[in-house]
Order: sequence, then structure tokens, then C-alpha cells
Amino acid sequence: MKKDEIKESLIYLGFWGLLLLTPVISMLLRMSDDSTLTFNWNEVVRSWYIFIPYLLVFLIHNYIIAPLLVYKKKTLLYGIMMLCVVTVFQLYQCHQKPDMKEGPGFMAPHGNDHFSKMPPPPGSPFDRFEEMDKRPFDPGHERPEHQHERPFDRGHGGPPLILGQQDIVALIVIILMIGMNLGIKLYFKTTQDARKLEKQEKERLVQQLEYLKYQINPHFFMNTLNNIHALVDIDPEEAKKSIVELSKMMRYVLYDGARNQVPLSKDMDFIDNYITLMKLRYTDKVRIETDMPKDIPDKMIPPMLFITFVENAFKHGVSYKKDTFIKISMTVSETRVRFQCSNSKSGSHPDTAGGVGLANTQQRLDLIYGKDYRLDIHDAPDSYEVELEIPFLREG
Repeated sequence: MKKDEIKESLIYLGFWGLLLLTPVISMLLRMSDDSTLTFNWNEVVRSWYIFIPYLLVFLIHNYIIAPLLVYKKKTLLYGIMMLCVVTVFQLYQCHQKPDMKEGPGFMAPHGNDHFSKMPPPPGSPFDRFEEMDKRPFDPGHERPEHQHERPFDRGHGGPPLILGQQDIVALIVIILMIGMNLGIKLYFKTTQDARKLEKQEKERLVQQLEYLKYQINPHFFMNTLNNIHALVDIDPEEAKKSIVELSKMMRYVLYDGARNQVPLSKDMDFIDNYITLMKLRYTDKVRIETDMPKDIPDKMIPPMLFITFVENAFKHGVSYKKDTFIKISMTVSETRVRFQCSNSKSGSHPDTAGGVGLANTQQRLDLIYGKDYRLDIHDAPDSYEVELEIPFLREG
């Protein structure tokens, strides 16, 4: 059995257990008030006998009828079956009523001679009927029409079918019991649906994040290989060193980049290696400044999240014709990290904010953090600045 089914069964067992204990508790309380009383199991069993029809209705509703509405959404069939069950229950209740003896204004169960043989109270209207019964019969004398029958003798003394007070109370109890049963089942069904939807949503997010990472990795390597290709013609020895650095970066991408979270220190080393690799390509006309924290906390972040902004800065902010700059900084607190990257515009790429990498990074941020992050982009005519602030991830 599932955990929810066990919890639901325990609720029902607790409810019926408490209900069955009620006569026992009542008997014990009466014994504590009156020392002459003894525990009467016959009275307790009679009380339990009254619960049997209610228990049968509950079992039928819980295991047969309620699943039609809760799990199969068959509302019409549920209504018809419930109407039949309630009708049968009411007919059973009416059939179980004690028969009523006829009497002048008294309705007593059969066998209760004490009540059936009691004379009418002195001075009551029934004295007149008793006297009339004792008079000798006179065929020529007809009684008035209203004296042909006694009041209350027009039936068998029982209350109208399904309109008695006990019937209404029993019907209300059945409705409340069914409503409780249905409410509990709907609660657990809603909880199961919410849990299932949450699981499906997590699986969808994981698949989407994996898809985005697979898009980012080829995009990153394409730009890096282009840089090394250009470096081969400028300085072959440095190109060889760059290939070694690239192998380290590839190791990070292949192993750490596949994880959901990595230490901040590893991601900073990755960015530092990338910047070192890019510095070999450009002349002094490109001013590259970095300001990274020396004391790096042992905190977790998503892998390869900041590298997209660094890539775009080198792609769109470098020019061989004029002086350009790239500034990269990072500050950390106890719970959050703030990353800033600004660059001049070279003019060769008018759509600075475009690109697959940046679009995918924004989607990753939405999927991972929801609204718990801040991304500010300032696109000026001569410069472009990105500021990203995210909370650290919980390890797990």
C-alpha cells in the first residue's frame, strides 16, 4: 500500500474505533456516577448493533461508489448509486421502527402493557369515550358522525413513512458521514495529483536544462576554437599552451558542466582560464580588467552560468582599430553572489544582446531560480553592462 492509502485507512480506523468506544466510555462514566451500576455488555452490544447499517453504507461508499467520482469522474453514475443506497438505508430504518399499539392518545411498543393498559388521565376527553363504550347498544340510536371512531385510531399508530424524526436524524448522519468520506478521499487525491504534477514538472525542467547545456557547450567550444585558430598564426608556441588550457577547460565542461551544481571556486577557475586564453590573442589596445574575491566561500552555483556574459564581452567588445575595454568583477556575501561584466562596443555586432548563449542563460535562470534572481542589462550607445545577482544553491 502507498503511504497515502495507509494514512487514509488510519483515519477511518480512528474514526470508527472512537465511535465504537463511545458506548463503553458512556457506560464507564455512568458507573463512576452510580456505584450500584455494573458494566452491561448487552447494552454496549445493542449500541454497536445500531452502528452496523451506518458501517455498511460507509464501506459500500468508500470502496465501491466514491472511487467512481474521485478517480473515474463518473458523476451521474455516482449520484444514481448514492440515491439507491440512501433510499435502501431509509427503508431499512423505517422497517426497524417498533410497531405502535392503538390507544387513546398513547403510542407504545407491543409488549409494553404498562403503557397500553394505563387508563386515561382523570378529567381528560377520553373519559367520555370510555363511558360511551360502557352504554348498552341501542340499534335505534345512532351515534353522531363524529363519534363513529376514536381520534388517533385511523391508522396503526406509526409516524408517516420516511418523515419521522428519527429518520431525518439518520439521514443527516448518513449525509455527514458520506461527505466526510468523500472529503478525505478528495484531499488525498488532490495531494497525489499535486505531487505527481510536481514530479513531472521537475522532470521537464531537468530535460530542458540538459537541452540548454548541450546547446551552450558547442557554442562555447566553437568560439574558443576560433580564438585558438587565430592564435596559431600569431604565436604557435602560445597556441600550443592554449590547447593545454583548452583541454583543462574541456574537462570542466564534460565532467563538472554535466552536474546540476558546482563549487563557486571551480567556476571562477574556469572563467580565469578562459580570460587568460583570450588575453593571448589581443594587443594592448584591449584593456582587460578582472576583480575577483580572494576568499572564495565553499558555496554551490549552476555550472557555466557566467561564462556566457564573458564570451559576449569578448565577442562584441573587442576592436583592433580603437581602444576597447572589458571589465569583469565578482562580489560574494553569505547567501548571494553578484557578477558584473561590462565592455565597450566595437560596432561590428549591432545586436549585442542577441545570441544563443545569452538567450539560453536567461532561460536557465528562470528555470532554476524563478523570480529569486536579478539580471540587469544596460545597453548604452558605446558600452554594454550586465549585472547578475543569484543566491547560492543548497548542496544536494
